[in-house]
Amino acid sequence: MTKQSTLWLLPDGVEELLPAEAQRIENLRRKLISTYQHWGYQLVFPPLVEFLDALLTGVGQDLDLQTFKLTDQISGRMMGVRPDMTPQVARIDSRMHESGQSNRLCYIGSVLRTRAKNQLSGRTPLQSGCELFGVPGLEADIEIISLMLEALRAAEVPSLHLDLAHVGIARRLLELSGLEPAEAGRLFSAWQRKSVPEVDAIAAHIASVEIAELVRMLPRKILALEDIRSLRAAFHGDSGIVAALETLERVCSLIAARYPDVDIGFDLCEMRGYHYHTGLFFAVYTPGQGQALAEGGRYDGVGASFGEHRAATGFSLDLRALLGFQSGLSLENRDAIMAPQSDDPALWQEIQKARMTETVIVAMPGEAEYALKERCQRRFVQAEDGRWLVESWV
Repeated sequence: MTKQSTLWLLPDGVEELLPAEAQRIENLRRKLISTYQHWGYQLVFPPLVEFLDALLTGVGQDLDLQTFKLTDQISGRMMGVRPDMTPQVARIDSRMHESGQSNRLCYIGSVLRTRAKNQLSGRTPLQSGCELFGVPGLEADIEIISLMLEALRAAEVPSLHLDLAHVGIARRLLELSGLEPAEAGRLFSAWQRKSVPEVDAIAAHIASVEIAELVRMLPRKILALEDIRSLRAAFHGDSGIVAALETLERVCSLIAARYPDVDIGFDLCEMRGYHYHTGLFFAVYTPGQGQALAEGGRYDGVGASFGEHRAATGFSLDLRALLGFQSGLSLENRDAIMAPQSDDPALWQEIQKARMTETVIVAMPGEAEYALKERCQRRFVQAEDGRWLVESWV
């Protein structure tokens, strides 16, 4: 490989977007922001870099290994390039909200990660999402899930499957298992990897047969609503697990009524965000793709590091992962108007007038006609009386 050819290489997991893909991403960005704003969510733009101690505070604690770090040449302090925008939006909320009031914020922007989160995202996702602060009730979770589904509909995803989970169930089962901390850590790791043999081996050391069976069950199947109801009956004496199961049941019923075409399941072994989620969490999939297209959950207490405890729930998605569902170039770029090179002031006035609503491409000297015809179905021509008119270009 020559030195010149290596200059074209990008780092693993880092991608660029060429015009056709970039246009589809921009079309999607506009649709998503419009959807969020129609629901009352206000747009914010967090900075690309922050001081490391602020970036990794609160919900950002799990992001340390995903964060590229650098030294600020002005202050000498360590900074980080954001690997996720949710902690930044939480910090913005803590500064801008009025005490006791809710706050709806949305965002979109590039993030950088030391390693790809999954096969769809690469290391430079274009992240977007919404966060609802200050509302502790289930109503906020229902709104966020509904808005997440609306966003994926706006992205033209044809078929959606929603997985629901609750962090309280796994936490309570770890408590009830009676396992030593090291063994409980092994069990949690096995749950994360859905390693059935390893889970079975650890469950064999649990004294309670009922708890051991539930521990074994988590990685084996995605539950249906009937299974959730059966579990609730089996755990009627444990208020924590019953409350979590009731939350899952109610969310499923309400979302199913709003979105009857969305398939809903329960994955009690879903552990993403386990360390900072405080209740319900969820993910959306589509057939043929093994990675979630969008995910989120509740993470109360987010503002404690900034001086005030705040209820919070939200979701995020990667626009790059949705690129394959988008149609081609927008009409304005498929049906442009070609204008010839000319110093005629009258043509310049007509071009500027047309550009208020349409795309006009002025031909450059030596530019190939066939290349312009790929984008221009019409062109400016000068009539015998000197006026410039638009006609079909065939």
